[in-house]
Amino acid sequence: MRTRGSESLIVLPLLPVFLIGVFPMLLLSLLGPAGLVILGILIASAGLTDILDANGTFSEQVIVHGYARGSERTGQRTALRSEIRFASVMIAAGVALAVTGIGGLLIS
Repeated sequence: MRTRGSESLIVLPLLPVFLIGVFPMLLLSLLGPAGLVILGILIASAGLTDILDANGTFSEQVIVHGYARGSERTGQRTALRSEIRFASVMIAAGVALAVTGIGGLLIS
């Protein structure tokens, strides 16, 4: 049994994954461990930006809406903590990549 469609259409859904992965692959292949350091710094910077944005949003809600009810404050604090937790994981991953890249530079 043959299908009439092209078999190359099977890989079409993987195109976005490839396009996202091209930058790190080129960065690592062209720069080596230094590219790993740069990628780690970029990821850590994105995590720090996310923490600052979460704190700004929380402060804005407190300033604009004033003293909220307990349930609203609990929801706001929970949202702030979850965003900070995720951003902390991003920072830790970025630092790990940067340390690995520095170790690779020292070895080579």
